[in-house]
Amino acid sequence: MTSLARWESAWRQLGASSADEELYNRLVACYSEPHRKYHTIQHLNECFAHLESMRSLANHPEVELALWFHDAIYDTSKKDNEKRSAEWARDSVLDASVAREQAERIYELVMATMHNAVPVGKDAEVLVDIDLGILGAETARFDEYEVQVREEYSWVPESVYREARRKILEEFVRREWIYSTERFRSEYEARARDNLARSLARL
Repeated sequence: MTSLARWESAWRQLGASSADEELYNRLVACYSEPHRKYHTIQHLNECFAHLESMRSLANHPEVELALWFHDAIYDTSKKDNEKRSAEWARDSVLDASVAREQAERIYELVMATMHNAVPVGKDAEVLVDIDLGILGAETARFDEYEVQVREEYSWVPESVYREARRKILEEFVRREWIYSTERFRSEYEARARDNLARSLARL
């Protein structure tokens, strides 16, 4: 399936009469911004690959469109990326004359990717597990991800970055489970913890 076909399918699942191709192009442009190294089309496609095996676990079709928007706004110097992305998603869904209930559900799903709390609800669990799939990636891909994230924060001094990164990773390690769904726990939990341990050792 092409990227545009996937986009159109996501809107059909919501009951929209059509998909806004101009909006699609704007989103692709966002994920292609030069300052992005990890939060790119590559990350988006990896999320969609995970979704194929997770789709049946979700309660509502909004998960797929939430994935499209979850990193739509990404500025490493700001703290409100998720909120702005969620608002853009909600407004876009309302503009397409989709029910407000669905628009609000997508807003909440995008906000769940802030990762500052354990996700609540099956849809949020599926979405967040997919977004965190990189933590359980094969060693080479995880190490590439680490380099990509550092490049996105190249403006941050090394000592400051290391301290902030250590806090983020330690927060995941302290959780009883990194992943919420049984599927991700069985397939990726152990490898995610191995990857995080290696990363922390380097810091």
